[in-house]
Amino acid sequence: MKKAISVLSGGLDCTVATSVFAGEYEIHAITFNYGQKAFERELEAAKEICSKMNWTHEVIDLPWLSKISTSSLNTSEDIPEVSLDDLDDDEKSSESASSVWVPARNMVFTSIAVSYAESIGAEKIIVGWDAEEAATFPDNSKEFLNTFNELIDVGSPDNIKIEAPAIDLTKEEIVKLGVAVGAPMEISYSCYKGGKKHCGVCESCMRRKRAFTQLGIEDLSEYED
Repeated sequence: MKKAISVLSGGLDCTVATSVFAGEYEIHAITFNYGQKAFERELEAAKEICSKMNWTHEVIDLPWLSKISTSSLNTSEDIPEVSLDDLDDDEKSSESASSVWVPARNMVFTSIAVSYAESIGAEKIIVGWDAEEAATFPDNSKEFLNTFNELIDVGSPDNIKIEAPAIDLTKEEIVKLGVAVGAPMEISYSCYKGGKKHCGVCESCMRRKRAFTQLGIEDLSEYED
């Protein structure tokens, strides 16, 4: 079977994106540890997802990234809490995005994934980048996706392509896609804070909660509030 690399944090978006290719490719999932507060819970979710879906799994440690980061995701800074109204407020969303931005994170992750793909002969790299988060995170955008694929064409001797099935989708549409492809969304973990349950108030939790609520689909994950 053809091989694909999945950049799998254990979150909703990457879980759904990878599930799109689950029946067609032998999935090799990688989870990055860059000192994020949520790493232990992300790892737990990623392992459980991979076990259920019969994907291989590996952790790649990037301790240097936490040393140079100023992000609230992997420093002592508090992670912003937001309201539903804040999600549609450009200024509030930009403030939250700025707080959790990790320097060049997706550039680093994707470059390593290309190296991994070359080493095992994988032809695809699957990522969970989506339109809703691209509004505040430029490394989730279609422009970033297309440009990185052009870079691979120039810089790699192999025929490797990044696939982002959610690149044009909102969170609601991602949940719809997850239902359609049978993604184990109930196992996925989206919280920035890393508690046993989703905090329910960080931006990632709020976007997840809103998507399930607006669709009238029960989110089987547990929330603090």
